[in-house]
Amino acid sequence: MKAEEYKTCNPEGMQEVSKAIKACGYYMIATAEGDQPRVRPFGTCHIFEDKLYIQAAHCKRIAAQIKANNRVELCAFNTENHSWIRLAGRLQEDDRVEAKKSMLDEYTDMRSIYNENDDNIAVYYLTDAVAWITCSYAPEKEIRF
Repeated sequence: MKAEEYKTCNPEGMQEVSKAIKACGYYMIATAEGDQPRVRPFGTCHIFEDKLYIQAAHCKRIAAQIKANNRVELCAFNTENHSWIRLAGRLQEDDRVEAKKSMLDEYTDMRSIYNENDDNIAVYYLTDAVAWITCSYAPEKEIRF
């Protein structure tokens, strides 16, 4: 896949991906630390200014891993309809207060830990993303954004 093929905005596809991830509740995100894969659970997924965002913390090792290699993959399983989503892409940090506030307004329970003005909250948006939504009874669907 050529990089320029990813440049097309696909808001409907991004909405579908966000909805599928949120329906799972939590997802596993994989990063790399040197040559070692690292996987951990996450629960944030939010669309802001036509970009799909996740949230992390600068004090966690994931922030350093993303800074060193911004390629990530995530995977989630929906137990209600037995579907799953896999997504690969690159994460770009957005250090604007507006982006952080938007995430915290969506996930208000995180306000007990973070606020949009602290230096610990990190929000990232996906670029060069491709998602695959699959279930046992239908063909796999690919979505690029």
